[in-house]
Amino acid sequence: MEKAHATVIDELLVMHCQAGDRKSFDLLVRRWQRRLWQYARRLTGSDDAAWDVIQEAWMAILKQIRNLSDPAWFAAWAYRIVRNKCVDYCRRASRQRNLAESLIQYRTLSGDPPTDEPGAGLARALQQLPSERQELLTLKYGEDLNILEIAVVLGIPVGTVKSRLHHAREHLRRILEGDES
Repeated sequence: MEKAHATVIDELLVMHCQAGDRKSFDLLVRRWQRRLWQYARRLTGSDDAAWDVIQEAWMAILKQIRNLSDPAWFAAWAYRIVRNKCVDYCRRASRQRNLAESLIQYRTLSGDPPTDEPGAGLARALQQLPSERQELLTLKYGEDLNILEIAVVLGIPVGTVKSRLHHAREHLRRILEGDES
């Protein structure tokens, strides 16, 4: 029920932003800044790059928010903008790696958990997954997006999200059970 309440608040803030209310935009930034930055951090692998990406993303969100036809889709729409800005950033950086390689280097904000801490095995198992599967599981469980929102973020059909999510979970299970490394 709490997520539904938060969604309604976000919808109202978006509608006020679309009407030109700057204070509502500031509130929206405060509500979403940390989550979007964490997502950008996971995709870029760098704190500094994440801040650059988020700044660009918020500028794009401010510029395009009036074009968002359904305020209920703000979360998926914002994540997609951040994802696209991360791709742009990685291309501009002219590094030899791309977004998929950045995702392979996924770490939590505090770094890799020590091996004796709870969840350390899960973190190691996640790092063994291909980047596409890491991203999918991160959007589902780390960012708490639903299947339809994930489809919007990734630009793929809902059925494809369901199928890929199933395969990602199975792959993770096999790694955790030691059937695959």
